[in-house]
Amino acid sequence: MTQAPERTEPETRPSRLAPVADGAVNVIFREPGRFFAMSLDTVRAAFKWPFQWQEFLQQAWFIVSVTVAPTIMVAIPFGAILSLQVGNLIRQLGAQSQTGSTAVLAIVREASPIVTALLIAAAAGSAICADLGARKIREEIDAMEVLGINPLHRLVVPRVLACAFVGLFLNGIVSVVGIAGGYIFNVMLQGGTPGAYMASFSGLAQLPDLYQAEVKAVVFGVTAALVASYKGLTASGGPKGVGDAVNQTVVIAAMALFVENFVLSALYFQLVPQKGM
Repeated sequence: MTQAPERTEPETRPSRLAPVADGAVNVIFREPGRFFAMSLDTVRAAFKWPFQWQEFLQQAWFIVSVTVAPTIMVAIPFGAILSLQVGNLIRQLGAQSQTGSTAVLAIVREASPIVTALLIAAAAGSAICADLGARKIREEIDAMEVLGINPLHRLVVPRVLACAFVGLFLNGIVSVVGIAGGYIFNVMLQGGTPGAYMASFSGLAQLPDLYQAEVKAVVFGVTAALVASYKGLTASGGPKGVGDAVNQTVVIAAMALFVENFVLSALYFQLVPQKGM
């Protein structure tokens, strides 16, 4: 009596869409969730005592040393370009007396926070990510956790507060240097009147414009530091993984800063009445 041949199940091939799906789920849900969880833990750790003053001062000085010179070098042509563009537009509209106010409005309200944010994300953020990523692959972070030391309280909180503190003053530097560069180029290249340029500062600009620019700088500094810290603490794969994390930090931080800039500007226009000519 012959036995019926056993039925073999067809081989299941792995779906080609699986890696794509896993990557999409990771990008859309897992990574943002872990980032927000780390951010909340960082906020909670910021109120624990003792505060790491030495680490805070060292990080603040380091961020100043790597961002002040590039900030000044970028602010001068930035203010000059805005002054030239705004000056030509105002001249075409026949409102030369408002050249100074429009240039100050563009520089203080929008240009200075964005320049500050990009430099903090590029210079300070990449340095923070590289430092924490190197500690991670050398297993220093794991050793701190074994010893009962919270890495967020010891390393992340001082860096986040240092970025926010330095960003507050960098925004002021960009505003002053940008306005000075705009004044020089407007008077020297466009034949503007120095007295009219200075007198029109308060024509459209107002003090709340400076306040919202400073708030933007602080928020941008916190965001860049949190993104850099998260990518550094989750780096893996050796030195190559740290390099990839640094690149991702700059891109993600820049994208987040532009989104935050739009949201904060929209809220400002809704809450604060604007001056008219």
